[in-house]
Amino acid sequence: MPATMRDVAKLAGVSVKTVSNVVNDTYPYIRPETRARVEAAMEDLDYRLNVTARKLRTNRTNLIGLALPELRLPYFAELADEVIRKAADVGLKVIVEQVEASEHVAVESLVGSHTHLVDGAIVAPVGHGDVLSRSAPPGFPVVVLGDHRISDEVDQVFLANARGAELVVEHLISRGARRIVALGADPGVAVGTAGERTRGYLNTMERHGILPDDRLIRSTDGWSKAAGAAVIRDLAAEGVEFDAVFGFNDTLALGALAELLRGGTRVPEDVQVMGFDDIDDAQYSVPALSTVAVDRAQLAELAVGILVRRLRAEADGAPRRDAAAPAGEKVRSGDAAGAAVRDAIEVPPRLVLRGSTR
Repeated sequence: MPATMRDVAKLAGVSVKTVSNVVNDTYPYIRPETRARVEAAMEDLDYRLNVTARKLRTNRTNLIGLALPELRLPYFAELADEVIRKAADVGLKVIVEQVEASEHVAVESLVGSHTHLVDGAIVAPVGHGDVLSRSAPPGFPVVVLGDHRISDEVDQVFLANARGAELVVEHLISRGARRIVALGADPGVAVGTAGERTRGYLNTMERHGILPDDRLIRSTDGWSKAAGAAVIRDLAAEGVEFDAVFGFNDTLALGALAELLRGGTRVPEDVQVMGFDDIDDAQYSVPALSTVAVDRAQLAELAVGILVRRLRAEADGAPRRDAAAPAGEKVRSGDAAGAAVRDAIEVPPRLVLRGSTR
């Protein structure tokens, strides 16, 4: 039979209530030596908390769902790590699900079979899919990590993707580039990661009076290193000249950088290369990759903070207007009569210049 809380209490020589306080972290004044005895007893007995039973008692599991696409890509793996860390700081654990591509995303599909186990969810839809807030169970808080502002029905933290792309292209043009490859572009859509970054690229080229060459606007099958390298090989085979590459994520840019160097192209003397996201690997390429920094720790802290405030508001019995977001953030909110006020926080981009640009 699995160990119970009563078994742990007996082995540790404490009350069941003390064990409950340690397990649920609901009483901060437990003596360190008492906590250590309880934790040692839990380990000896291989005690596992029954989260379903806890939810029946308290309507809380202290678990949240995190739904992200393409966890094999470093950016999303690093983002998941940050969310898990920030959630742990406030006593929450995280169940991770991988999101599949869909034009409209139902919350139940994002947190899958764990919907009944988690208190809320942080979700990132693929591409330009919108999260359907009405598909969430009643009272189930959802925070969207998105690429653009969506409806006022859901809390969201979103990236200034178009602005980030503008910063990249502005910098490359200021360093003499005129034929810039848009690597990973999707000119057919207006929103979503690829669409937003394509718009920033095109708008900046137009603003400088540079007519974009359609041969330089390249979509890819995925945003992997292999896809980035393949585009560079294709451009060489087609005889298309270019003096800069803007990878729409760092992984694409790193693949392009490797292929350029293998072919004898000097970076940045002959071709400059920039990415987007500032993943950990960007600073370790040779030359190190210039990119746009996305503060994943800030994204995670904002998303977890909103979710925690929603859970507290629900526990208080009524939705409320939350305090302003941290200084420097742009906050917009819906204010329909009788509806909860929703947060919409835009996180600004920042250029990080390294050896792959002049």
